[in-house]
Amino acid sequence: MEKRDQDAKSVFKRITLFKHLLGAAVTSIALTATGLVTAEELELEKEDLKFGFIKLTDMAPLAVAYENGYFEDEGLYVTLEAQANWKVLLDRVIDGQLDGAHMLAGQPLGATIGFGTQAHVVTAFSMDLNGNGITVSNDIWEQMKPNIPKQADGKPVHPIKADALKPVVDKYKAEGKPFKMGMVFPVSTHNYELRYWLAAGGIHPGYYAPHKGDTSGTINADALLSVTPPPQMPATLEAGTIYGYCVGEPWNQQAVFKGIGVPVVTDYEIWKNNPEKVFGVSNKWAEENPNTHLAVVKALIRAAKWLDENDNANRPAAVKILSKPNYVGADYDVIANSMTGTFEYEKGDKRSVPDFNVFFRYYATYPYYSDAIWYLTQMRRWGQIDEPKSDSWFFEVAKKVYKPEIYMQAAQMLIEEGKMKKEDFPFGTDGFRDPQTHFIDNITYDGRKPNEYLEKFSIGLKGDTVL
Repeated sequence: MEKRDQDAKSVFKRITLFKHLLGAAVTSIALTATGLVTAEELELEKEDLKFGFIKLTDMAPLAVAYENGYFEDEGLYVTLEAQANWKVLLDRVIDGQLDGAHMLAGQPLGATIGFGTQAHVVTAFSMDLNGNGITVSNDIWEQMKPNIPKQADGKPVHPIKADALKPVVDKYKAEGKPFKMGMVFPVSTHNYELRYWLAAGGIHPGYYAPHKGDTSGTINADALLSVTPPPQMPATLEAGTIYGYCVGEPWNQQAVFKGIGVPVVTDYEIWKNNPEKVFGVSNKWAEENPNTHLAVVKALIRAAKWLDENDNANRPAAVKILSKPNYVGADYDVIANSMTGTFEYEKGDKRSVPDFNVFFRYYATYPYYSDAIWYLTQMRRWGQIDEPKSDSWFFEVAKKVYKPEIYMQAAQMLIEEGKMKKEDFPFGTDGFRDPQTHFIDNITYDGRKPNEYLEKFSIGLKGDTVL
């Protein structure tokens, strides 16, 4: 196998060299006339790259960029490697074993501010919007159902708020039994979405106190949240170790297929078109490999567009790619259940959710500062940032980690190469989205006013509060 890989690598490099020489000859006149730089003319600092990912459907841009030859078009020889968990993935990016990776959006931010791990990690590419859900066990679902309004056909009214879960949690608490739920990592979107949903329903998800050596996140908690790797979520639920979890696909739909749990709400319903994963690299790697970084972002942008174009027409082909064992490895039908624009809640209750997975629409791939700031507000809200911070601190950290200037440089190159259109990108933006109103608790988020935003919550740290 190793020899075959080396042979393939050798052939690839010969083809790339030929393309480089041919491209240089063919494009020299155009380059003189326009001054643009094509992929063939980018002097790559590094061609052999290894990227990590976790087995989730939102790693799709990496798989598509590889399978559709977009990395190859940029002169890159890429190896994609599944990682055991988010901590291993982050550590391997930091120590250089991986050149970059599919990351939780909170990971570059958490590492850069020193929560858990201290390292400067950056992102110039947002991988997707939405894509997560919250699932509960069959037993918890039966206890929740009496608290949920019904449609005329008898099916539950969505979105289902945590108000329906609160009486169940209160009952467990009265009986002295801890109510345990799973999420994938302390700085994951899933942790913050689960906490947001619970708190909006009056269920306290607990505080962190790293300054006191307490990183459990369970101080004052009504529901105890703990880390479980995504592929292990269904089995952990089935074993009764946890009563519910927040995770990305296909692990909510897997619970439906196995008949062990019911997804009750999607993150699209908690926060419409919320940012999810990012492609992260160490700042050191980005500084040492600026042209290679540009080439990678170009390939990923093309992959994201392919995933969404023609009203998701390519999704069945994408599902076929993702179902391969070296990518997500779940059954085609399980992945397709959400990836193709539907989502199944209770068994047989499949509903249309065309934006459950968004990879390019709504400028999904642009790394907005306001997205970074939202994650930082949640870190502050739950005690991972244990001291008050000024608005300017939030802005400075966002700009240190999120690199829209690199993204827009890659976008401009793709436009000049005729591969993309100007309207595909948010030219003229200052890096902040307009105030966002589509949250399950109807609270508006304005990334320009992080501390004012935190003051709106009845549960959570704010202002000068310190545990």
